[in-house]
Amino acid sequence: MPNGNDAGGDAAYTEGIERALVVMAHPDDVDFGCAGTVALWTDAGVEVTYLMVTDGEAGGDDRTVDADAMAALRRDEQRKAAAAVGVHDVRFLGYADGRVLPTLELRRDIARVIRLVRPQRVVIPSPERDWKRIAPSHPDHLATGEAGINAVYPDARNPHAHPELLAEEGLEPWKVPEVWLAHGPSPDRFTDVTGVFDRKLAALSCHASQIGDIGELAGFLRPWLAENAAAGGLGEGRLAETFQHVDTR
Repeated sequence: MPNGNDAGGDAAYTEGIERALVVMAHPDDVDFGCAGTVALWTDAGVEVTYLMVTDGEAGGDDRTVDADAMAALRRDEQRKAAAAVGVHDVRFLGYADGRVLPTLELRRDIARVIRLVRPQRVVIPSPERDWKRIAPSHPDHLATGEAGINAVYPDARNPHAHPELLAEEGLEPWKVPEVWLAHGPSPDRFTDVTGVFDRKLAALSCHASQIGDIGELAGFLRPWLAENAAAGGLGEGRLAETFQHVDTR
């Protein structure tokens, strides 16, 4: 089983990767799922772009803030969280929080960003429901994963898919070589984030509208990430984020 300490000694799997695109449904999804891994990538010189499908305006329990104000707040929180792990390109599609569907329009909008960014790796939520841990399987996550994989294959590489992207916007097709599924059912990529766990927490702490006690959250995350590390053979005392690799060449 591959782990974060092999792949030719590349602990973060960055060999041959210059640009990566992370597509998630809501602000904070990326920080829960892969902020530690992203920190490793940016430290290695990878240019990472975040694409949020929604602004997260339906998140949190605060009913004193209207949807527009919450959306603005959450966009700002996500930009600050991104900066904590070395990401400075954060984009939002503005779809309605809680109502995401894997439509042709969403596929087109993700494919557009793929053609703009031209990444060698795309990270998306798994489109498969996790019956053991239901939280990652929010309907918006599943829909984003389904639209995301379809945007990678076949849409972004096919000049006849969403022809307006080429004819009207001049965006040439781009073939993404690989996709990493966050919370995939068969993880086979285990990135050792022990040394950047504090930066993952720093990113998460930026989402103050959603997270009340960062210390309590850290106590929840540590055993989860330690379990991931053990499953990946990283050894005692290590922490890992996990992904399922999909060859999309």
